[in-house]
Amino acid sequence: MGAIQRFFKALRTNKVGNATMLVAIGMPALIGGAGFAVDTAQWYLWKRELQHSVDQGAFAGAWALARPDSALNYSIRANQEYTANLGKIKDFSSNPTVTIADYAGGIANSVIVSGTASKSLPFSSFLTGKAATIKATAQASFKEGNTFSACLVALAKDGTNLDIGGNATVKAQCGLAALSCSDNAVTIDSSANVVTDSIVACGKVSVPSANESVVTEGVKTLSDAYKDLVPPDDTTPQTYNCAGKGNNKQASLEPGTYKGGITVSCTTTLNPGIYVIDGGNLDLAANYNVTGTSVIFVLKNGATLKLGGSGNNNRITLSPPSASFYQGTAYAYEAEELAGMLVFEDRNNNAPSTPGHQLNGNSNSLIEGMIYLPDGNLTINGTANVTSQCLQISAYKIKILGNATLETLCPTSATTNVGTSLADVRMVA
Repeated sequence: MGAIQRFFKALRTNKVGNATMLVAIGMPALIGGAGFAVDTAQWYLWKRELQHSVDQGAFAGAWALARPDSALNYSIRANQEYTANLGKIKDFSSNPTVTIADYAGGIANSVIVSGTASKSLPFSSFLTGKAATIKATAQASFKEGNTFSACLVALAKDGTNLDIGGNATVKAQCGLAALSCSDNAVTIDSSANVVTDSIVACGKVSVPSANESVVTEGVKTLSDAYKDLVPPDDTTPQTYNCAGKGNNKQASLEPGTYKGGITVSCTTTLNPGIYVIDGGNLDLAANYNVTGTSVIFVLKNGATLKLGGSGNNNRITLSPPSASFYQGTAYAYEAEELAGMLVFEDRNNNAPSTPGHQLNGNSNSLIEGMIYLPDGNLTINGTANVTSQCLQISAYKIKILGNATLETLCPTSATTNVGTSLADVRMVA
């Protein structure tokens, strides 16, 4: 008995092999912790890749819906971007779920993309008896870009290129636009009366408080809708002559090239066609009646425009050709774009800036169509009183002075498309 007691007493105080016992006791926890760490790292990598994929899918779907030309393909675009961003989990991820949802009080203004990835892992699957599954969801909201139309368009890229001063009255519900990206792209005096549904500019706009609600600034995508259009030509030599005596003097003009211009000096009728003003002036401002149906004036080699009446007894009636006029001609390929063009200035016209192109008028005048002056400044003088069913003006710079009155009743659908603001897409969840 004594020997046994001495053995256990010695064993109790012996510390040899303690570490081995502790390691043996802790080994299950150590192995389990290592296995859990490895599985957790895998989950994290899967989750990051899956989240990136649904994010890109939601962005792509929202961008597609923000643009009318691609809206019907929003689900296809979301699927494409989701799949394109899968890597390690490509073989065990699900097809995405793509839905349209309401966001922040809007209606059907966001895209939600969800996806899952499922695969067995050594440790977690051993403990749970099933594969590990991760999920990810992303939501992107969108806002369509605005499409802008205008019937008064100033084309200069810098400086003040649309200036309405004094007590001028402009009624153009069809819109005003300035391509200038300067801080003073559009300036409207506080005493001017401007009635319009839209004022849009690449740069900044200074307008009376009554017009602030229709202003859109910073639209960098505005452009000249006619910048690639080729002006038509007719090289047939012509001259302007009045026949008859006294008040019976009349001129009947034929299409062709008028070298040195046309200055009206009697009652004048212009037969349908292309009138090329080769230098000099197209001056229809004298106190005589002028009538031209289905006519287009082309200004080149420094030619200037002076349009409108200087007296109360004259009447100017001008209307442009339709698309059918150009069918069967060398310009048939751009007939639709040329339709409605009344005045077309050559882009290298180099007309003198003083006095530049001028538009006068009186209540008897009826001028329809597009006046396109990409190389010249247009001044609408204080004596002008122009009312038209659909008069459009696109000029390098436009200045409306004094008591001038300009009213154009063009419907928005018939006016020039000057550009679309960028859509707004953002990740919201």
